Amino acid sequence: MCGIVGLFLKDKGLEPQLGALLSEMLITMTDRGPDSAGIAIYGDPAAGKAKVTVQSADPQSDFDGLETTLHKAGVSASVVVKSTHAVIEIDAAQLAEIRAVLAELRPNVRVMGSGESVEIFKEVGLPKDVVARFGLRAMGGTHGIGHTRMATESAVTTLGAHPFSTGADQCLVHNGSLSNHNNLRRELIREGMTFETQNDSEVAAAYLTAEMAKGKDLGQALTGALDDLDGFFTFVVGTKSGFGVVRDPIACKPAVMAETDQYVAFGSEYRALVNLPGIENARVWEPEPATVYFWDHEKAA
Repeated sequence: MCGIVGLFLKDKGLEPQLGALLSEMLITMTDRGPDSAGIAIYGDPAAGKAKVTVQSADPQSDFDGLETTLHKAGVSASVVVKSTHAVIEIDAAQLAEIRAVLAELRPNVRVMGSGESVEIFKEVGLPKDVVARFGLRAMGGTHGIGHTRMATESAVTTLGAHPFSTGADQCLVHNGSLSNHNNLRRELIREGMTFETQNDSEVAAAYLTAEMAKGKDLGQALTGALDDLDGFFTFVVGTKSGFGVVRDPIACKPAVMAETDQYVAFGSEYRALVNLPGIENARVWEPEPATVYFWDHEKAA
């Protein structure tokens, strides 16, 4: 049992409140998963720039002097440290090489996510503590997803927390379990994907990344997941401009959605949505089994 939330803003006037709204939604889901928590926030990209969110078990050692070290290695970077995480802003042209550079210069640092617009923060602990640790309430953005975890099949670790990100500006949160993740992981490795955990949810994220690399949009990739993934799942997925939801054909994991002229929201339970502005006038529904819901800032759903 885990708690997942998502918020896709249509109204730009709400963007400064995204972090605050999403944080409260996540904290409401604490009893569904007190082991670890995480949030991905998507903001408007800066022209020619990209961001890499990294995590360290020893942030003082790994983050002190990191900006200078990257400059000496030929990477024009600015580094903002947030507790055990740091957000590194670089030239977008250097995004493809930054993982190899970090692996050489700071081998104990782990990449949580990268892209032009996403920042991902996740740690072991209660949602309220994770939210406070990273100052998530103060963050603005266009859309975001969050997860609070109750571990059932793997250890409680930072890397095992959600969201999982396996491609630029792509990430996924998951409630459920996959039965064919080991076979699918082997297939994806043969296609060139890499994995940092044995978590089945990372396999789901990598599957979507691989499908979108073939030219599919998020909605098409989620449709393929209904045929290719076995098990029980509710996924909420973010891309640079998109937000998607899908449940497996049996749909035994709880889910509720709400839509107004200002936003689209997802929660594992309705109580995650009750404090959203205008929720009393929202269209509220339970997402149908084996049905893809997909919104994109750049095109119609």
